[in-house]
Amino acid sequence: MPSLKEIKGRIASVNSTRKITSAMKMVASSKLHHAQVAIENMLPYESMLEHILKTFLASDADVRSTYVAERPVNRVALIVFSSNSSLCGGFNANVIKEMQKALEQYKHLGKENILIYPIGRKVAEKVNKLGYTSAGNFNALADKPNVQECTEIAQKLGAMYRLGEVDRVEMIYHHFKSAGSQILTRKTFFPIDIESELTADKERDLKSNVATREAVEYLRQRDKEHAEENKRELDGKPLNDNFIVEPDLDSVMNKLIPKLAHLMLYTALLDSIASEHAARMVAMQTATDNADEILRELNLQYNKSRQQAITSELLDIVGGTVNN
Repeated sequence: MPSLKEIKGRIASVNSTRKITSAMKMVASSKLHHAQVAIENMLPYESMLEHILKTFLASDADVRSTYVAERPVNRVALIVFSSNSSLCGGFNANVIKEMQKALEQYKHLGKENILIYPIGRKVAEKVNKLGYTSAGNFNALADKPNVQECTEIAQKLGAMYRLGEVDRVEMIYHHFKSAGSQILTRKTFFPIDIESELTADKERDLKSNVATREAVEYLRQRDKEHAEENKRELDGKPLNDNFIVEPDLDSVMNKLIPKLAHLMLYTALLDSIASEHAARMVAMQTATDNADEILRELNLQYNKSRQQAITSELLDIVGGTVNN
């Protein structure tokens, strides 16, 4: 059995760790709030633009054949979002696992025909380790989202797709649904996926940072009810195909498609950042709870050992008195 001094030292060590995890949980909670506000401010515009453009593309056969039609995939680009730091549970591991699944799917193309945009240090390190081509260093975006840089990446990928340098572009990231629910998502960036407009999950909780089991279960039940209501609405609502295009089709498409592309990329980045902070908050809360449990056990063990030592001393005193 460890001595009282050893138990006391371990209690002090666990207490120090608990202070760190508790502080990191509060920092992550604060950052999560700012990330939620950023999504909330940007989301209405992005969602409405995506809805308008995709319903227009779905209703116009000429545009559909130009911008939406599938073509043989000989070269592919992947945009993968991770974090720069650890201590966020399985956040990075899940993204890397999904990326490896996609790479396995496109393995027949050869490494030279797979281009990866790694946004975040963790995925960048994995890409270099696997020996795939990286499009550059985008680690700064994972900490400080930048609209201008997202626009540049989207424009470059759009030009590559238009010129036939890549035949498919996909994004892998965590879709932020709530503080307790982040959904790993693999989404087609180019060609534009019209079907996703009808099946996309639009439900989000951008107010709460509660991640308890009860809260997650409540949100899951609420989302199920909302999904049934949305399905009924879609079944009874015809697709609006009455569009008047001014000044001309090409001018509108040349403006709207690049704007939609960079907004999709920026939304995915904000989703990933919010998901990272939520995952870290939950991980640090779990670590703090585990530290509390260990402290309870150590305090119990310390008190038992102390009581045993006192009892032994009393027995020695009593034994000495009887002998005398």
